[in-house]
Amino acid sequence: MFITYKTNASLDLDAAIDLYRASTLGERRPVDDRACMQQMLDEADLTVTAWDGDQLVGISRSLTDWCYCCYLSDLAVRVSHQRHGIGKELIRRTQAELGPKATIILLAAPAAVDYYLRIGMEKHNSAWVLRGGRVLKD
Repeated sequence: MFITYKTNASLDLDAAIDLYRASTLGERRPVDDRACMQQMLDEADLTVTAWDGDQLVGISRSLTDWCYCCYLSDLAVRVSHQRHGIGKELIRRTQAELGPKATIILLAAPAAVDYYLRIGMEKHNSAWVLRGGRVLKD
């Protein structure tokens, strides 16, 4: 398997949605809301993609200030291409695009927690989430 990587490549929406579904991340992303998915791709500050020939097989999609922090919002690799180091390489290439002091932050799916620990990321116990539509308490 020869995988090529691209930074901030133009992405076809259907190919991206297909990847999200084929990676299981589609279970936690609005893949049936095409406008939202398009905006997610358009507004990302940094995307790194993995390609097997013409097929999109992985993506790292991030929002960042480039110097202090980078929220790696999506890391997706097709199930058929997992366990070949593609996810780790997507993270490496994301980190390489950032300033040397920038911290990568992500929220892991419960099934992926062990993966992130195994590749050397640190668990952080004080992340907080305010879901869309929720309001702060008085």
